[in-house]
Amino acid sequence: MNVFVIGIGLIGGSFAKDIKRIVPGAVIHGIDASETHLEEALALHLIDAKSDYDDLGKADMVIVSIPVDSLVRELPKILDAVSDDCVVIDGGSTKNLICKQLEDHPKRRNYLACHPIAGTEFSGPAAAIEGLYEGKTNIICEVEKTAFKLQERALELFQKMGMRIRYMNPEAHDKHIAYVSHLSHISSFMLGKTVIEKEKNERDIFDMAGSGFESTVRLAKSSPAMWTPIFEQNKDNVVETLEEYIQNLEDFKQMLVKNDFEGIYSEMNNTNKIKAILNGIPLNKK
Repeated sequence: MNVFVIGIGLIGGSFAKDIKRIVPGAVIHGIDASETHLEEALALHLIDAKSDYDDLGKADMVIVSIPVDSLVRELPKILDAVSDDCVVIDGGSTKNLICKQLEDHPKRRNYLACHPIAGTEFSGPAAAIEGLYEGKTNIICEVEKTAFKLQERALELFQKMGMRIRYMNPEAHDKHIAYVSHLSHISSFMLGKTVIEKEKNERDIFDMAGSGFESTVRLAKSSPAMWTPIFEQNKDNVVETLEEYIQNLEDFKQMLVKNDFEGIYSEMNNTNKIKAILNGIPLNKK
């Protein structure tokens, strides 16, 4: 099987690692805007050969893991270049604009709109992790618009990689992901900003930072080149989530000002339910 990975970073490189492990005889072709990334991917044996769009006609599968603003521009060109028997998969963190961009494309049937919910704060070929997707959820949008035999090819790969599959429409995806992913990154970036600004006057502040701070601010190390386009494409949903989040922060502040520590305890105690939700336990379970 000829697999082309466009964007050899954490997401694309981790796909390449798993495909090499679970698909005997697969040949991985790498395409990336960075020649340095391609050379590094070759040295790390993530890919077998460097390539370009001119070779996409021989692809059985194309995995596109580039920033979402580039996805909107490049996916139509990629679909133009592939054969009728090739499935094109993306990993974009937004789906609505991308799906609308492709809704009238002659090869829309070749495209499977995906978002694997996996990753770290690191980027580049060296960040690729074998088994990154094991047990992770892969959201698929508008699956009915993809040719059935091409769906099967992709789903078989996802199953072998150990992914859980969820089906969702693009609008619902973008709304929900704003809460559970995009807001988390904004919070992390802004916490980092707040501490950096304070550190200008208090040089010892980072000596006091423990594991709680480190885990909370971890996402602030994520790539601005990747995340700025995500916030742009999902602006309306992100603004809505921010308004709710800011209101909750203001409410918490006011409880502090008013010495309402019973209220603070109650708020935190109610929010502890998130542990059960993340463990898959229904809230109404006794």
